[in-house]
Amino acid sequence: MGDHDLSRRNFIKTVGVASVAAATLSMPFIRASASDTRFQGKTLRLLTWSDDTGLAALRNIAATFEAKTGAKVIADRTGSTSEMVAKLKAGGDRPQYDIITLAGVGAEGLASAGLLEKPDLNRIPNLKDVPAQYQTGANGHGIGYLLWCNSLVYNTRTVKDVPDSYAALWDPAYEGRLFLPPPNWTEAMDLIIIAAKLAGGDIHNIEPGFKKLEELKDRVMTLGENPNQIAELFRTNSLDMGGLYAPAFFPKQIRDPAYSLGATFGMKEGFYTDLMLSVMPKHRPGDTDLAYAFLDHSLDPLVQGKMAEDIFNGPVNAKAIISAEARKSPFILTPEQIAEKAIMHDNAFLATVHDQWIRRYTEIFSS
Repeated sequence: MGDHDLSRRNFIKTVGVASVAAATLSMPFIRASASDTRFQGKTLRLLTWSDDTGLAALRNIAATFEAKTGAKVIADRTGSTSEMVAKLKAGGDRPQYDIITLAGVGAEGLASAGLLEKPDLNRIPNLKDVPAQYQTGANGHGIGYLLWCNSLVYNTRTVKDVPDSYAALWDPAYEGRLFLPPPNWTEAMDLIIIAAKLAGGDIHNIEPGFKKLEELKDRVMTLGENPNQIAELFRTNSLDMGGLYAPAFFPKQIRDPAYSLGATFGMKEGFYTDLMLSVMPKHRPGDTDLAYAFLDHSLDPLVQGKMAEDIFNGPVNAKAIISAEARKSPFILTPEQIAEKAIMHDNAFLATVHDQWIRRYTEIFSS
């Protein structure tokens, strides 16, 4: 999909460099064993998100890796896929990073530019518990480590029953109190497909979707470019519902009753997921065995469960350990829910229609 940022994170502009110890807010839950000392004193350089997802990765993946191995993880954080791509390209044949976590579209671009090493899957034992469709991306150059999952978000004060279908967006009761994703986000592509399916079409018969979306053009309060603004509109009781949108955008507000934010992945049509990837640049500065150990650790069942509970991303490991308490939450995804209802993006096809669909979507909601 080119250099256009479809990762939903283009609203974050902060860039920081930090050791994991400084960024960690809780004690690691995986301790080093006496026999696991081969990486003691070694350093791994990581590039990840500057948002809550990136901070969760530092807490739950990087910090626990340090505790387990005695290695040090130095994290550089940035806000968008395009910035990550630019950073690696700027390094040329002397890259600064051993591992980068990013959206699939960025990994595809870096792989096409010949900047990534294709990992040896036999060196990542935890992959055996990851379903095949989530193991790799970017033509085998990326290792899946979490799923970015979209759902309906609703006001728990004003929406009486938890929605079980995307058709709820077309309920006249919510007219003028809806929000939809902005046109340049992947969520907008998902919404177009959902609208087409509700109208009898599908991803390859998309015209019914645009016609159905036209029914919403005068019912939408805003396109949700800024998640913090959306959260405030819920807090002030100005919005009833919106989507497709990820609960991961609201990791703090969704836990605060004052915001009345609810989310559900229980739609009968399923929910869309986007595979987030870890990649290894060629000519890395650090130890190759250490990089593989980090990739494998990111797929540890306990680590995967902690990420899901912390940031509402979907675990890719089918044996991810989700606590009994977390399983009661409607917005913490379990491996069972993912197996039953998750729908993977067809990024290759979407790349061929992206610009046209964005133009049509923009025309509907800007007129």
